[in-house]
Amino acid sequence: MNNKVNYKLIGLSVLFGFLMIFGFTYWLLKPSSKDEVQQYFIYFNESVAGLNINAPVKYRGIRVGKVVDLRINPSNIEQVQATVEILKSTPVKETTVAKLTAQGITGLTYINLSLGDNNAPLLKAKEGEACPVIKSVPSLFKNVEKSLGGLSTQLSDVLEKANAFLNDANQKQMQRTLAHTANILEQVDKMLDDKTVKHLQASAKNMDKFSSQLTELTPKIDKFVSNSMAWEDKMSDSFTSIKNTYTGMGVIMQDMASSFANVERDVKDASLNIVPTLNETLLQMKGSMIEFDEVMRAYKRSPSDILFKETNVKRGPGEK
Repeated sequence: MNNKVNYKLIGLSVLFGFLMIFGFTYWLLKPSSKDEVQQYFIYFNESVAGLNINAPVKYRGIRVGKVVDLRINPSNIEQVQATVEILKSTPVKETTVAKLTAQGITGLTYINLSLGDNNAPLLKAKEGEACPVIKSVPSLFKNVEKSLGGLSTQLSDVLEKANAFLNDANQKQMQRTLAHTANILEQVDKMLDDKTVKHLQASAKNMDKFSSQLTELTPKIDKFVSNSMAWEDKMSDSFTSIKNTYTGMGVIMQDMASSFANVERDVKDASLNIVPTLNETLLQMKGSMIEFDEVMRAYKRSPSDILFKETNVKRGPGEK
C-alpha cells in the first residue's frame, strides 16, 4: 500500500480553487465589459465617512454598480464628488436621487438609489458636463444630525432663558410667594375644622335635596311651558283674525269713500248740465209771471177789455 502524498498536487488544487473563488467573486461584483456600464457623478453636501472605492451602488437592495472615484468637487470645496459606474440596464431617470445608507453596524456606507417616477425621461448629460449628474438627498444621519443640532440650539436657548429667569430678584420673589402660599394654606386648614366640615356636608345634602325637588318639578315646568305655548298660539290666531277683520273693514271703508267720491262727481256733472237749463226756465217763468201780472191788472181795470179791447190805454208824453 502506497502512503506517499503528492503535496504539490494538493497545493495546486487548493490554489486553483482560490483562483476560481476570486474569479467568480470578481465576475459577480464587476461588469464583464466597459460597454455594459455608464458613469455618473453624484455630489454630496455631507460627510461620506464609510464610503470607499468599490462601495456598492444599490437599488431596492440589488447591486447595480459601484463607486470608482471619490474626490473634493473642484467647483465647490464644500461638496464631495463621487463617480459611480452603473449598469446600462438600470433605468436612471431625471427624478432619480441618491442617498448614503449605512450597512448595518459595520460602519461602512453604500449609495442607495431611488429611481423616482416611472414615466420620467432617462437622465442624460447636460451641456458642459462630462457625465450625467444624479441628484443627492440628505441621509438619515444627516437629517438626525440636523434635527439634533436644532434641538440642541433650542435647548440652549431654553436654558439661557431659564437662567435669566432664575436670577436673585426672581428667586426672592418666588420665596415670598411660597411663604404666602404656605400661610394661606395654614389659614385654610384652620378654617376647615370639624364644625365647618359638618356645615359643608349639610349644605351638600341640602343641595342634593334641592336638586331632587328640581328634578321632580321639571315635568310640571315642561307642562306649564307647553300650555303657555298653546295659549300663545291661540292668542296669536285671535290677533290674526282681529287683524284680518280690521283689514277687511279698511277695504270696505276705502270702497265706500270711493263710491261717495263717484256720487259727488256725478252730482257735480249733473248740476253743471241742469243749472243753466233751470236758470233759463226760471227766467221764462219770471217773464210769464210778469205778463200774467199785467193781464191781471188789465182785467182788474176792465174785465171786458180782455174780450172786446174797448179800453184805451193812456199813454204818457211822447208815447204813441
